[in-house]
Amino acid sequence: MRTDMRQGPEIWLRGPVAEPEPVVPGPGGPPDPAPARASARAFSWVGTHGGAGVSTLAAVYGGHDSGPAWPGPGAPQSVLLVARTHATGLDSVLPAVELFRTGKAPQGLDLDGVVLVADAPGRLPRPLAQRVRLIESVIDVYRVPWVPDWRLGDLSGRPPRESEPLARLTGTGR
Repeated sequence: MRTDMRQGPEIWLRGPVAEPEPVVPGPGGPPDPAPARASARAFSWVGTHGGAGVSTLAAVYGGHDSGPAWPGPGAPQSVLLVARTHATGLDSVLPAVELFRTGKAPQGLDLDGVVLVADAPGRLPRPLAQRVRLIESVIDVYRVPWVPDWRLGDLSGRPPRESEPLARLTGTGR
């Protein structure tokens, strides 16, 4: 074994460092830096079938309600596909994702993910859960649980805790 090789990183020690003098902007001095601002990305919600929950999601999380149509020229070009977790809803997701993959979706649209909205309270039956796993293997999936208040038309509460990833994506935390 060689003994002339150093082990681990070198650490340089030096004495105390004085605080730098504050720079006072003035005439001829450097301009004040612009404050950093991050804005939430705007999305268009597109239903892969009727009754997917697009209007409710747009009301709760913000963004453009495109219904089952592609977003128009003035709408955000970032798309979130929406489907319910029943068999018909889940079966409609992969063909819609395939339109993006093959370039058959309208030019300029970006697919950012799929939002699956619970069609009933409780766990999914095994065959439906298997379809969800297949979709998750292809694209990012955001899940929204059953919300009884939404069924009654009350959209005023906070989004459900289980949908926190979607709230972060859309920049909502109400």
